[in-house]
Amino acid sequence: MQANRRYLADLSLIGVTLVWGATFVVVKRAITDLPPFPFLAIRFGLAFLSLLPFVWLQRRHLNKRTVFQGLALGIFLFAGYAWQTIGLQYTTASNAGFITGMSVVLVPALVTVSTKSLPRPGMMLGIASAAIGLALLSLGEGYVLNRGDAMVLLCAFSFALHIFLVGRYAPEGNATVLAAVQILAVSILSAGASFILPQPPLIFSGSAWFGLLLTAIPATSLAFFLQTKMQQFTTPTHTAIIFSSEPVFSAVFAYFLAGEVLSDRGLLGAALVLSGMLLAELTGTESGARLSEKQGKSRLRLASKRER
Repeated sequence: MQANRRYLADLSLIGVTLVWGATFVVVKRAITDLPPFPFLAIRFGLAFLSLLPFVWLQRRHLNKRTVFQGLALGIFLFAGYAWQTIGLQYTTASNAGFITGMSVVLVPALVTVSTKSLPRPGMMLGIASAAIGLALLSLGEGYVLNRGDAMVLLCAFSFALHIFLVGRYAPEGNATVLAAVQILAVSILSAGASFILPQPPLIFSGSAWFGLLLTAIPATSLAFFLQTKMQQFTTPTHTAIIFSSEPVFSAVFAYFLAGEVLSDRGLLGAALVLSGMLLAELTGTESGARLSEKQGKSRLRLASKRER
């Protein structure tokens, strides 16, 4: 039963990553007319509105603890988007793509520090395979370090902390409320950044509205709800490895939607990322079972405290 839940969680997270990869081309076109921070403010605002009826149905779960946790998740999620957006002004897209994807290494590091135990050898091999694959997918022939890379590294840390904290908060919180609060936080912070930082003229073109409407629900409200819900049944390290496949899905959809073709090097990188996912899947059953058992005990303790 626990293994089935973990496989369902992994499939759901793969679906989330596929959606993010599929919308990459659409978002890239949309932000040529609508700058990134206003785009994020409206995208996450629309996503929050789509969740409001479900939050109302789950309103008994609205409490200070859950709201605080959702705000913490939202702050790190916004920080990831913000540092990536600012860093892209000073570095290349390939550098940024690789460094952002390095959360696949940072998440296991955070887990190791918090649990004082290393991942299993097979999981570590999967992490290494995914990291090398990301390098081949993202980096050009000559990697040149620049100041934007340090900013994007902060982005990678922010996304890693987001994944890590979702793994901590999801087992004891309500997925709908956690997702809604973090999405609202990103919308508000993005709106604030839009007013503080200089912005080019906002053009609400057809491609901008198409990008907003397409990403608001499947790539935001539904995606972050699924991540919050499904991380109850799988580990943050597993999640990070699955999310490392986003550039692979982006490349596939870029080929069909924009005619972009991967080089032989890129194809090898994609194969290594997918191999890393497979290695993590084959070696993660035991750790996933231990996680489910630990989370089950945590829920029982929480229920006992509520009864008292």
